[in-house]
Amino acid sequence: MRTVLVAGLVATALAACSSADGQSADAGPKIVVTTNILGDVVEELVGEAADVEVLMPPNADPHEFAASAQQAASMRTADALVVNGLGFEEGLLDTVEAAEDDGVTVITATDAIEPLPLGAGDDPHLFTDPARMGTAASHIADELVTSIPELDTPGVADRVAAYVASLDELDTEVEGILDAVPAERRVLVTNHEVFGYFADRYDFEVLGAIIPGGSTLAEPSPAELDALVDAIDRRQVPAIFAETSAPARLADALASEGADVEVVELYSESLGEPGSPGATYVGMVRTNAERIAAALG
Repeated sequence: MRTVLVAGLVATALAACSSADGQSADAGPKIVVTTNILGDVVEELVGEAADVEVLMPPNADPHEFAASAQQAASMRTADALVVNGLGFEEGLLDTVEAAEDDGVTVITATDAIEPLPLGAGDDPHLFTDPARMGTAASHIADELVTSIPELDTPGVADRVAAYVASLDELDTEVEGILDAVPAERRVLVTNHEVFGYFADRYDFEVLGAIIPGGSTLAEPSPAELDALVDAIDRRQVPAIFAETSAPARLADALASEGADVEVVELYSESLGEPGSPGATYVGMVRTNAERIAAALG
């Protein structure tokens, strides 16, 4: 009888230690992050001080991605939700708003920068510039510490300082890699308009994009494709940059219309699979710089 009573007390105690969402009360705070690029950054910032859940898998298209019911519930019970902002996560806008209405702190990376214009709106693709990402990382860290007091520790502060410094070093490294590209060849033609911040940072010209605008959901017209082919021929552009996360069909079709144009894949809006050169944010940026320099240098 005594054994049964003790077992019952233990079970009751264990149940009491469980939170409503099934996590142990001893578990750290939960941070949900929309994109895998920002997920890698947040994981670097907080380390094991928090449980970081990343919604989008490698090679996901952020413009099309929609949360599952389980992910939506996780967003609404998070201690903080980190998003890119400026409409980047098109399929998650309603879910993010619902989480915010439930009282979840939403931290927006693009709030940290002065956005560049893109069409009739603002360009959300700040992550193509590691210097701006360093600014965004500092902003995210500050907001996380403010909203989650458990993260206000020397260990987290040291991680944040080290990671932001590494992004500054990455910016210098990328600049050195791109020194191989002469000024007259610093011309980008991409699958869609992703690299505006990169071009602004490293003195490139975005000549055009196969899919107009900042979303992969748009469609080019035959007239727009013809005009881009003419511009490529006129400027003697040697390479078109497609995306690892999106089919290169349009880039290949456009290349077949022009002269000797190479199609080169870049990591643009998503990290690559684990073990790939673009599996981390730092690796993604470095690899893109190396591929651009090799294609245009």
